[in-house]
Amino acid sequence: MHQFIDSANDVIALIISGRITGDDLTPIMDRIEGAMAVHDRIHIFVEADAISGIMFDGIGEYLGRALPLLGKLKHFGRVAIVADQAWVRAGSRIESAALPFISYRVFKPGDRGAALAWVTGYAVAAAS
Repeated sequence: MHQFIDSANDVIALIISGRITGDDLTPIMDRIEGAMAVHDRIHIFVEADAISGIMFDGIGEYLGRALPLLGKLKHFGRVAIVADQAWVRAGSRIESAALPFISYRVFKPGDRGAALAWVTGYAVAAAS
């Protein structure tokens, strides 16, 4: 399940929880593509809460839309991941290492406010 958080037009902010499905990924990709069409650089805030799994329904469509973004990495600015599960934080750090041109930070839930402030450009916060 996902829920978008109100944010500036160049920030995609959302909470994702439970089981992630293709129905979650499609509107997220819509927002990313829409923001990239208007802004030279976009920022991402994801709060992952109790992720219980990823369903592979619709994964083909998602990959078809996500893979072209690899050629647009310079359009991504700050990415903040807030996660309550260690495996999500670890996976996010691996992803960060694979995407060296993106300013990527991983936070614990207690640092959510600092993460949101950092990704929106209002403050520089230390990552957990």
